[in-house]
Amino acid sequence: MDWNFETLPAPKRYKLLTGLVVPRPIALVTTISAAGVVNAAPFSFFNVLGEDPPILVISVGHRGKGGEGGEHGELKDTARNIVASGEFVVHLVDEAIAEQMHGCSLVLPPEASEVDRVGFTTTASRMVTPPRIAEAPVALECRLHSRVPVGNHDLFIGRILWMHAREGLVDPETLRTRMENYRVIGRLHGNRYIRTQDRYTVEAGAFEIKA
Repeated sequence: MDWNFETLPAPKRYKLLTGLVVPRPIALVTTISAAGVVNAAPFSFFNVLGEDPPILVISVGHRGKGGEGGEHGELKDTARNIVASGEFVVHLVDEAIAEQMHGCSLVLPPEASEVDRVGFTTTASRMVTPPRIAEAPVALECRLHSRVPVGNHDLFIGRILWMHAREGLVDPETLRTRMENYRVIGRLHGNRYIRTQDRYTVEAGAFEIKA
């Protein structure tokens, strides 16, 4: 089975990509509007890109067609807030906050806060204005490095300024993640997610080059 992505309609490309490129890490992003409203929204077109400098990327699609985003559609609250302030916080998602994270995907008017709707607690960030979510296992405070418009999406590359991790997740001496304490989840498609507790180690074995 194969498909020509140059001619296949975008909704069908989306269905194939989100169904087959799995699991994807989830960025639960907090931003703050000019009116002071804290927005929270999840995105699974997301990943870290490197450590020197420490950067990550989230891809935020436009909503509908013919709005603030021009011919490609209206900017979502997250995109609008990042463009205006240049700051955002990315949270990783574990099993404990999965339901609240999914609740943040509901479309609310700009004057309403998803944080309040799902019952998250916010706490002040160290280096950026948007607060972080206290219940999240990991939070990455980011300053916008660059915005790259690509069709109906905006790629926001953020420079990570500060990392927060829940007590007990990281060995303070080795900086190794204590995976037994980290029950992070990944996105499949729609409202389908995956746990990451089933883990195993792969050795090079027969493929090693013997001296």
